[in-house]
Amino acid sequence: MTNELIAILMFASMLLLVATGQRVFAAIGFVASAAVLLLYGTGGVEIPFTAAFKLFNWYPMLTLPLFIYMGYVLSESGIAEDLYRMMHVWFGKMAGGLAIGTILLCVIISAINGLSVAGMAIGATIALPEMLRRGYDKVLITGVVQGGSSLGILVPPSVVMVLYGMIARQPVSQLWLAGVFPGLIMAVMFGLYVWLRAKANPALAPKLTEEELAMPLGEKLKLLRAGIIPFAIFFLMTGLFVMGYISLVESSAVGATAATLAAALKGRLSFRMIHTTARKTMSVSALFLWLILAALAFGAVFDGLGAVRAIENLFITNWDLSPWQVIIMMQISFIIMGMFLDDTAMLVIVAPLYIPLVRILEFDLIWFGVLYTMTCQIAYITPPFGYNLFLMRALAPKEITLPDIYRSIWPFVIMIGLVIALVMAFPQIALWLPQTVRGY
Repeated sequence: MTNELIAILMFASMLLLVATGQRVFAAIGFVASAAVLLLYGTGGVEIPFTAAFKLFNWYPMLTLPLFIYMGYVLSESGIAEDLYRMMHVWFGKMAGGLAIGTILLCVIISAINGLSVAGMAIGATIALPEMLRRGYDKVLITGVVQGGSSLGILVPPSVVMVLYGMIARQPVSQLWLAGVFPGLIMAVMFGLYVWLRAKANPALAPKLTEEELAMPLGEKLKLLRAGIIPFAIFFLMTGLFVMGYISLVESSAVGATAATLAAALKGRLSFRMIHTTARKTMSVSALFLWLILAALAFGAVFDGLGAVRAIENLFITNWDLSPWQVIIMMQISFIIMGMFLDDTAMLVIVAPLYIPLVRILEFDLIWFGVLYTMTCQIAYITPPFGYNLFLMRALAPKEITLPDIYRSIWPFVIMIGLVIALVMAFPQIALWLPQTVRGY
């Protein structure tokens, strides 16, 4: 058998095992282990073993559990609920104000957590019942929560970008900076969409009455304190890191410590809260670790077979595709896979093929990481198996049905697609900030 045929069989076997419902890390790791034993005998175990130990020697891996812990502390301690009450009062008079405030809430919570899950959970359990009670259209606000929470993986400190940086060997700080402007553009588009819909049809998003918002200015100003803690943690953590005063690992430690102190200052630090937070943190962190280990092992065997060179020859020599056509094909494949897989599974499956090919085509890997992350946003909310769709169904009030959830996301998918097209057409949208701040 030729090396190309072996590579195709490996990739097809991995996809087949994933399609049967096996855990993604188990499917990838099994194919990598079987292939290396069949190809090289027992001595071949050194190949994935060496690749795996590269991960254990990479200190930024320590950031994952700390970032995840920080987000769960803020969620479990009720700080997120205080933040939503502030949004409720200060955005209530605006057309679609509660929905726009919910987008901001989801972005803040998801960004602090580094994952979209936290923003989705807070939005679905706190914001959705409140907006339904106020007469907001259920399809509109369901899309708002899903779209807003998906932004959390694009703005720093994004865990998805940390994973991409590990596998692509790119500086995480530059990836974070590259995601800022695309994330802000997307958030503005989401808010503008809600505002225009509310202006065109006020029945979709009724304004709160003066009686509902009757509160002395002093009380309103006190509510602003609810926003101080999350913003202070966010800027302390990312600001010191971006300015070069602390490292990435130290940044995550600062965030985790600050979140714990904030919970203590609020009088909400308890053994039960710490126990719940620790269990959730360990569960998510272990999942990421196994996925990355499997991806590195698979990639080591795959690269050894020359699979990347074979794909390069297929796309460029045999099909005569231009570099931009290859990038577009990659994006289309992300969107298709995103209908069935989550962001981490997509990354570990395509990384051995796509990242070396992007490097060969001389595209910027920081820029490509932003494109990948934005496509992950679509993966989270695209039927039939988008992760956030089923999470929303589990968390949302009973009057919101699965068809409502499916109908709600398409405007946001289109807006994310527009921003992806903008970043592809104008790479400096993503690259200007890292080039300016860190001299990248």
